[in-house]
Amino acid sequence: MVIQALRAGGLFDGTRARGPGMVLIRDGLIADVDTTGAAPPEGAELVDFGMDAWIVPGLIDTHVHLVFDAGDDPVSSLEEKDDDTLLVDMRRAAGRALRAGVTTVRDLGDRSYLALTLSQETSYWPHMHPHIVAAGPPITSPGGHCHFLGGEAWGHDELIAAVRERHERGCQVVKVMASGGKMTPGTFMHRPQYQTEDLRAVVDEAHRLGMTTAAHVHSSLAMAQVLDAGFDTLEHVSFYTEEGPRPTPALVDRIIGSGATMSLTLGNMPDVPRCADLAHCLRRLYPTWAALHRAGVPLTAGTDAGISRAKPHDVLPHAVEELAGPIGMTPVEALRAVTSVAAGACGLAGRKGCLMPGADADLVVIGGNPLTDLAALRALRCVFRAGHSIDRIGAPCW
Repeated sequence: MVIQALRAGGLFDGTRARGPGMVLIRDGLIADVDTTGAAPPEGAELVDFGMDAWIVPGLIDTHVHLVFDAGDDPVSSLEEKDDDTLLVDMRRAAGRALRAGVTTVRDLGDRSYLALTLSQETSYWPHMHPHIVAAGPPITSPGGHCHFLGGEAWGHDELIAAVRERHERGCQVVKVMASGGKMTPGTFMHRPQYQTEDLRAVVDEAHRLGMTTAAHVHSSLAMAQVLDAGFDTLEHVSFYTEEGPRPTPALVDRIIGSGATMSLTLGNMPDVPRCADLAHCLRRLYPTWAALHRAGVPLTAGTDAGISRAKPHDVLPHAVEELAGPIGMTPVEALRAVTSVAAGACGLAGRKGCLMPGADADLVVIGGNPLTDLAALRALRCVFRAGHSIDRIGAPCW
């Protein structure tokens, strides 16, 4: 197998900048990372992107929905389509994410386990899609948030059976709707959907089977429940009460001591204005999320891609800039949040989100220094997925 040698003026390895260097790729994996200035191995295929280029790990979006079309009414659109049509649309959405440098996505809610079908396709054609960590239909209460995706379960026995079904089908993560959500009439963001003991049973069974757990949680009451239950990641983290977001010092302190990762719903295409209600909610939440960051809580950007026109499946680079804006991260911290920290949240630490020998050769080449301007993440020169340039079917991207 030919070794590919990619050279650039800067490297970010998932935790820190390493200056000019070269990444060696063999058999879809990173074989070595060299910053000594040594020549590439004899026979290697060298691509020199120039001193203005940087190589960074492929970006990771910890919360997407490939089954939603990022239109004006994604739920109605989904309900009008059969599974074959949805699968075609999901392939298109996944390709859009990959072309933006998003080489891994955690799909936290589909219908008919279609995200698993896409995930299986990547073993044959890795250059077609990002790596997909699939949850399948999210577990929800009868008539609960996103019940139309087919994941309703109630009571201890049904919940345990739902976890086991997802494990048997090949899901890597269990997603539970611990509170209501805005997209589902009849549910309420400030109300829990389960009891703590039921949530704990889900987490215990998922962990016994080697799966990670993610909780959709807007409600402050439900946030306390999922922290008690031991979920690995909390999605949205919006502290909702009947009066809207109301973070309390006591709940913030519980998050700080929990060890869980917070997947913040960030990212908005700049040409689509946020609705006034959402903008108001975010103004209330930004200071608390910034405080969580200062306290050392692991944060990632889960864009919820697919749920609206403002959130197409390539929106993650804009979320990175938001991490460094109102959340107050340095560029290095923001890059970690969507690479190494996100990999850990997805159960892929050491395999994704890093430039190190043995890791998957998922990386992006950008035309600028992201440590001085995170907008450089949108100046893509090339995207590699499992060592494949995504443009290799035609002309190589270099």
